[in-house]
Amino acid sequence: MIEIRSAEKEDLPQVLRLVKELATYEKALHEVTNTVTQMEEDGFGPNPIFGCIVAEHGTDILGISIYYYRYSTWKGKRLYLEDIVVAENRRGEGIGKLLFDKTLNIAKEQRCTGMMWQVLDWNTPAINFYKKYKAKMEGEWINCNIDF
Repeated sequence: MIEIRSAEKEDLPQVLRLVKELATYEKALHEVTNTVTQMEEDGFGPNPIFGCIVAEHGTDILGISIYYYRYSTWKGKRLYLEDIVVAENRRGEGIGKLLFDKTLNIAKEQRCTGMMWQVLDWNTPAINFYKKYKAKMEGEWINCNIDF
């Protein structure tokens, strides 16, 4: 039986392991500089800036959804799904759907006007998963960032 629940500080080593597993899949493990200590401060400190839910079986975390809130001047409060990850050896079991549905419900409970996320254009399994939800896929925006 798989339990979907809010993450706790004690889960963070397994959460970061799954983040690194995703980065490996995306051929960008070298980009991951986050630490459990930083995640504790950012997610469980006095001013949390992200939320996390986990899919757990026994003591094993099989999947995660990490999200935060953003504000759109056009739409208002939005939930941004930063990452949804299911352990590679557990994909295809419906765990991703459980996490995605729970994240959608959080957005609705928090009175968001919608949920947003990104997907790599070559990640066909993820794209096909999101199409089942009739997600709009926009190709006209260019992502920008500055690293410090």
